[in-house]
Amino acid sequence: MQKIIIQIYEVQDPGEAEKLIELGVDHIGSVILDRENWRDPAIREVVRLTAGTAAKSSLIPLFNEEDEVLRVLDYYEPDIIHFCEHIPSSNGKHVEQLEYIKKYICLQENIRNRYPGMQIMRSLPLPRPVAATATISAAAIRIGIGALVDAFGPISDFFMTDTVLGTQGGAGNDTEQPVEGFVGITGETCDWDVAAWLVSISPLPVILAGGLSPENTFDAIARVRPAGVDSCTRTNALDPQGLPVRFRKDFKRVQRLVEEARRAERT
Repeated sequence: MQKIIIQIYEVQDPGEAEKLIELGVDHIGSVILDRENWRDPAIREVVRLTAGTAAKSSLIPLFNEEDEVLRVLDYYEPDIIHFCEHIPSSNGKHVEQLEYIKKYICLQENIRNRYPGMQIMRSLPLPRPVAATATISAAAIRIGIGALVDAFGPISDFFMTDTVLGTQGGAGNDTEQPVEGFVGITGETCDWDVAAWLVSISPLPVILAGGLSPENTFDAIARVRPAGVDSCTRTNALDPQGLPVRFRKDFKRVQRLVEEARRAERT
C-alpha cells in the first residue's frame, strides 16, 4: 500500500503545528471562521511553518464569495485550498444539483487559473451508514455523489469525504450541520461502503474523514482503502465533561492515529 496521507484539522496555533509536523502529519489544516475576521497572523504562521518540510498547509474558508476567497489566498498562500460546502443530495434531480453548484465550479476554475501551483480539495457530503428506512436509497445517493465527482473532478486535486447529518438518507439540510451551510466536524463516521465505492470510481485521491480516531483508523483504511485519512473532532483535547474542545489537539491521540495509519500501510 502507498503512503497514507494524514491530515489533521483544526490547527490555528503555530506551536501546535510544529508538534504535528514532528509527529509526521502530512497536511496541517486551518480554518478561517468568518469573512469579517479573516486576517489572522497566527494562522498565517501555521501556513508558513510547513515551508521546507514534508508537510503541506491546507486552508478552509467558511465563506465562498470569490473576492473574499481570493484575498484570503493572497494573504495566506496555502499549499491547498479546501472547500466544504454542504451540497444537498440531488434526489435524482441532477440538473437542479448542477445548477446549484455552478458558483462553486466557477470559483474553483478561477482559482486554478490564478494560482496554478495551489492544489484544490473538495469535500463530498456522505451520509452516515444508510439505514434500511432511509427515504433516499443507497443507489440514489451514489448517483448524486457520482454527479459531483464528474463535475468537480477536472478542477480539483483531492476529494474528501465529510459526514452529513440528517434524516433523509444523508441529504439533511444546512441547519442540521454543525456549521450551517458546510459539512464536517460532526465526530460521526460516514458510510464506509459508500466511501469505498467513491474511492473505486474517483479519478482523484480520496481522503477519508468523518469520526476518525486512533481506535478506528486502521479498520477504516482496511475497509475503504483511501489515499489519506483526516481527523479533527476525535483527536481534539477533551474538556472536564469529556467533550471535544475545538482548536486544541491531543498530541498523544494524534500520535496514535499516525501510528495506526502507518501500521495499515504495511498490511
